[in-house]
Amino acid sequence: MTVHLPSGLPRYLLRRLGQAVFVIWAAFTVTSLLLYLLPSDPVQIMIGPQVRPTPGQLARLRHEYGLDQPVVVQYLTHLGRALQGDLGRSIQSGVPVVTELTRALPNTLALTGCSLGLGTLLGGAVAWSAAYTSSPRLRAILLAVPSLFNSVPTFWLGLVLMQLFSFTLRAFPTSGGTGFAALVLPAVTLAVPSAAFIGQILGAELIKAVREPYADTARAKGASRSRVLWGHALRNAMMPTLTVLGLLVGWQLSGSVVVETVFGWDGIGRLTEEAVRTQDIPIVQGLVLLAAVCLALINLTVDLVYPLVDPRVLVRGPAGRPGERAPARVLDGASSAATMASAGDR
Repeated sequence: MTVHLPSGLPRYLLRRLGQAVFVIWAAFTVTSLLLYLLPSDPVQIMIGPQVRPTPGQLARLRHEYGLDQPVVVQYLTHLGRALQGDLGRSIQSGVPVVTELTRALPNTLALTGCSLGLGTLLGGAVAWSAAYTSSPRLRAILLAVPSLFNSVPTFWLGLVLMQLFSFTLRAFPTSGGTGFAALVLPAVTLAVPSAAFIGQILGAELIKAVREPYADTARAKGASRSRVLWGHALRNAMMPTLTVLGLLVGWQLSGSVVVETVFGWDGIGRLTEEAVRTQDIPIVQGLVLLAAVCLALINLTVDLVYPLVDPRVLVRGPAGRPGERAPARVLDGASSAATMASAGDR
């Protein structure tokens, strides 16, 4: 059995993969340059303010760590080690940076996964209800809910949830706990803003989609409102929603610094706060590189899902280059209505 791939797919994949590699390399390069320009002395930070070494001792330590080499040599050396999985050692603890990252990463992934899943359910429910209801007043109220949630500061929401459910009701641990019970409150704190973004984008796209000609054609053929939403509107509304989901993962990684600090959750966010506070430069550089890798992989995954949701992504775009994303509604008039309606009724 021979599998025939779309003609634009290989070039599309290679371009997206190349963009992901470039983002990771650029993040590493910019971080190395900024850390080199910092006025602080990594050797003095490692020794501590209590010790006053002689100039000869400082020179030997700088030579041992390669800090007496030109910036280009230092950069190439660090880049070569990073490609081999060696990101150096923590100045404060002496533990390899990779070990610190792998220790904290699973907790942050659990927090991000739970909050994103909960936010998707909440935001999707609000968006679906707004598109399904026939009451203009109820639709306006539902569409206003995401804006309200989006205006709530994350740290304030976390403190309110902790006061209510930890100190007053004593239903969940306050800070520094482990396990599922300790995960609930920080996950909800991160999920509320995520639900706001998803509900806002998905709700607007669903309402726009049900007013398109193909939705009118489906209703004329006897499709119920629920079938029009599931079988026709949702697919067109998914494209911008997928983009928002990819951005939300990056936002949650940055927002986890505040949430993990508030709830004492031992993850990447808390490690970032400690590394910045103690000026642990190798840890900071490893965290930036990890964030770049995560964001690049997330964006690459979203780009790979695009053609599954809408194969028109692979057609030639307005610039005439294969693989450029076509407009979300490239088909117009009766052609669009007939194509979408007939596909949904099969």
